[in-house]
Amino acid sequence: MQSAKHILTPEERRQRNHDEVVANILQAARDVMREQGVAALNLQEVARRVGMRAPSLYNYFASKNAIYEALFVMGMRMFRERQEAIFAQHGSTWESVERTLESYLAFALENPELYQLLFERPVPGFVPSPEGLEESAKLLEIGDRAARQAASSAIISPDIPPEVFSNLLIAVMHGFTAQHLANEPHLPAGSGRFGSLIPFIMEMMKRAWSANTPAHP
Repeated sequence: MQSAKHILTPEERRQRNHDEVVANILQAARDVMREQGVAALNLQEVARRVGMRAPSLYNYFASKNAIYEALFVMGMRMFRERQEAIFAQHGSTWESVERTLESYLAFALENPELYQLLFERPVPGFVPSPEGLEESAKLLEIGDRAARQAASSAIISPDIPPEVFSNLLIAVMHGFTAQHLANEPHLPAGSGRFGSLIPFIMEMMKRAWSANTPAHP
């Protein structure tokens, strides 16, 4: 026997409609940022794409920076979910490191406007709120926790502090991803001059940082 269909109350209906409009605004903002540049977000154009006048946007977001903030939080959560899935499947292993490199580049290619907003400084004057910074801290904690577990499990050399390993990984993955986006953004992950480097990066890291390899100061 089918359960009775829930009938929305007027308040629930208003909230649902509000949430749908917010989602449409954020998607339109992402589209504009992708086409015209992250710092070139134009509220007039966003309003046009969602079928409203620009002043009506302020019923949903207090300012342009509030839209950036919502997208920053959204993007951090999206990428964190990817990382949580990787570590849930592979644990603190070199396989997780390789999947993380692939995931970072794939996220940048699939969501270039969010990638820039999250991991670069494309918008003068925009600083994430405490909530946004908390989301960023949660993402960093995933990597830090994995590095600590890798150290305690003798995956990486005990001579390398876990926080150093985590920071080195961030620097490496951002470096080759930035080069890929700057030179061959039309090519998929795993191809091109820089996008194809992941296997070589992994070999380099294993030789330098594995538990059976002495660390060099």
